[in-house]
Amino acid sequence: MNPSISVPVVLHAIAPEHLDAVLTLDRLCFGQLWSLDAYQRELESPNSELLGLSLGEELVGLGCYWAIVEEAHLTILAIHPQYQNQGLGQFLLCALLESARQRGLERATLEVKASNQRALGLYQKLGFLTAGRRRNYYQETGEDALVLWLNGLQSTQFPEQLSQWQQQAESK
Repeated sequence: MNPSISVPVVLHAIAPEHLDAVLTLDRLCFGQLWSLDAYQRELESPNSELLGLSLGEELVGLGCYWAIVEEAHLTILAIHPQYQNQGLGQFLLCALLESARQRGLERATLEVKASNQRALGLYQKLGFLTAGRRRNYYQETGEDALVLWLNGLQSTQFPEQLSQWQQQAESK
């Protein structure tokens, strides 16, 4: 991670005591994508994985996926704006993909705003390919979503590739 980050970055499962910080980060990054009830349902669901990244006491990253049959459907990847472009998003995405791999899931999918070039660059760097477009997906803006897929989470090469991506994130 960036040497300007002076405290260790801690990856952890989100727990009920983190929900106030989760809502604050959600509002900051998305303008309140999900409600408190929605996050509580994620915590209770056996098919949901909700991870956080903290610097000291501050929650600076949030990631979530749903395990659906053989697929990890990534629903959230958020990094506090002050900490973007420092490898934290890549680090958190790698952690989500590793969790999905350990669950035996075969692929990862997600939707991303077609205009979100920073996110698209990260996903493409980690091997995600565009599989389609959902027209007018984002109701608030009418913007299209691109549907991205990453296959091969269970391939013999994937753990090594994931390790390389994690090392890249840590050296950023």
